[in-house]
Amino acid sequence: MANKEAAVAELEDLFKTSTAVLLTEYRGLTVAQLKELRKSISEHATYAVVKNTLTKIAANKAGISSFDEELVGPSAIAFVHGDPVAVAKALRDFTKANPLLVVKGGYFDGNPLTAAEVGKLADLESREVLLAKLAGAFKASLFGAAYLFNAPLSQAVRTVDALREKQESAA
Repeated sequence: MANKEAAVAELEDLFKTSTAVLLTEYRGLTVAQLKELRKSISEHATYAVVKNTLTKIAANKAGISSFDEELVGPSAIAFVHGDPVAVAKALRDFTKANPLLVVKGGYFDGNPLTAAEVGKLADLESREVLLAKLAGAFKASLFGAAYLFNAPLSQAVRTVDALREKQESAA
């Protein structure tokens, strides 16, 4: 009984401290395949095989009730502590190579996710790429602003130069 309470408390803590939680079914995967999956997401997440009943209790204590229906069969959860997009991509890529892994759903930013929404999350570009695009957009708008500020000045210079040339040719 004490072991189960400790397991529930540990799972509850993982639910509360994770930036995202992705629920999977691993039926039919070998230990070596699970080890490969853990290694591929270890930078951003912890992947744990869980007992459904204890996980339901821990999730409900953490305020997450969206997993109640999906916690059937052999379940494992990726508790994301880093970039959720990177973990979703890694799960998607692993699923392509090992179709026995099934992503059932998730929980991100206070909202439950369906399997399709986890797929959409995996389709997003990485944080670094999005930041680079944002920086490029800022740089382009700064160059545009600089051009707009310089345009009247350069036009005035051309006008003065044209007047000077006109006066020189008239003289």
